[in-house]
Amino acid sequence: MASFDDLWASRVGLITAAITVSLAAGAVVAHQGLASTNRIKNVVSSPRTASGKAATRRSDYVGDAACAGCHQEIVASYNKTAHHLTSQPANKDTILGSFNPNANIMQTRNPNLRFRMDSKGDQFFQTAIWGTPPDERTHTQRFDLVIGSGRNGQTYLFWDESQLFQLPVGYSTLVGRWINGPGYKNGSASFDRGIIPRCLECHAGYFESQISDPNSNFYDVKTFVLGISCERCHGPGRTHAQKQANGNASSSPAIVNPAMLSRKLQADICAQCHAGPGEREILPAFSYRPGEPLEKYIDLGSDDSLKEIDVHGKQVKLLMKSKCFQSSPEMTCSTCHNVHQPEPDLATLSQRCMSCHPLQATGEHSKMASTARKNCIDCHMPVLETKAIELDVNGKIVRPRLRTHWIRIYSENERQ
Repeated sequence: MASFDDLWASRVGLITAAITVSLAAGAVVAHQGLASTNRIKNVVSSPRTASGKAATRRSDYVGDAACAGCHQEIVASYNKTAHHLTSQPANKDTILGSFNPNANIMQTRNPNLRFRMDSKGDQFFQTAIWGTPPDERTHTQRFDLVIGSGRNGQTYLFWDESQLFQLPVGYSTLVGRWINGPGYKNGSASFDRGIIPRCLECHAGYFESQISDPNSNFYDVKTFVLGISCERCHGPGRTHAQKQANGNASSSPAIVNPAMLSRKLQADICAQCHAGPGEREILPAFSYRPGEPLEKYIDLGSDDSLKEIDVHGKQVKLLMKSKCFQSSPEMTCSTCHNVHQPEPDLATLSQRCMSCHPLQATGEHSKMASTARKNCIDCHMPVLETKAIELDVNGKIVRPRLRTHWIRIYSENERQ
């Protein structure tokens, strides 16, 4: 059986998209026009170390284990959330797709190309197979990282030395099968889609870039932190932990409590990832510190109220368009979401709406009181089709439906 490695290794992958996973929805998505990366074997210049300033800054961070020493129950609960589970090591417990015979095959629209997913001990592999026996050519890469909590799907990444790439096959929870990975053309298998820092910034606690370039996919393979960590929302915790250990808890806590920030700065913490990929990076990924204005770090683009905002990944911007938000000075993301706990059901969320919107407010609500008590969300925050995500399932383009955060009155046709 001939190897396809020699041909594959000679390819130069100019990537014009980068993946991100909606933390709230756990969806596998593709954002257009974000990244540009070459394969390691074709890079002309050698990797240079990124600014030492970032490494110094990281010394202020202690990791979730230090938080758990005092906040054990909160950390245990948070570890079950989509935020925490949005990136994980690849293993039998984290990969949702099946490796059983027949279920481990994904046929592409190219009749001469299929993929096979295999498990070998505690390692898992994805193999592209061109042709038919005895003239098959293959290329195999290992599953190294899982991206996506799995609520809607997962994307998988692999390391090539210090470069991080997306595997061509992902998994859709919505259809319960292996699917063509977002950003890859169905019927091809180049294994060359590089993962840039801005993508990882919304799926991990930290990755240290080896090259000071927002389009690079070179990282330190030993220092990354998977899952959205406590310090992404609370800021670096070393001083806080040291004060607690030394019995200085009564002095300044030296940690960010988002609830004590202004509404704008609270929203900035969520907007790191829930306001879209942004148009221009001002400071490197993972530089942002909670409590500081986000616009110093990334340009998220215009807030034009007339501009259409896609339902995916723009929860903060959609919420800000809502009359609920504009008329309620105290309303924040945490009015409805407790980030330390898994998302509650719609009935529980609906009760939070009713704290401001009693059912007797209108005749229409009075007529459907029992239904509204259990679920007012689907009427006023329906799941809508996104234009930012395309899944190729058996040659058919599927656009997932995601929960909008623009709270308003929708017609029946709009909710279809």
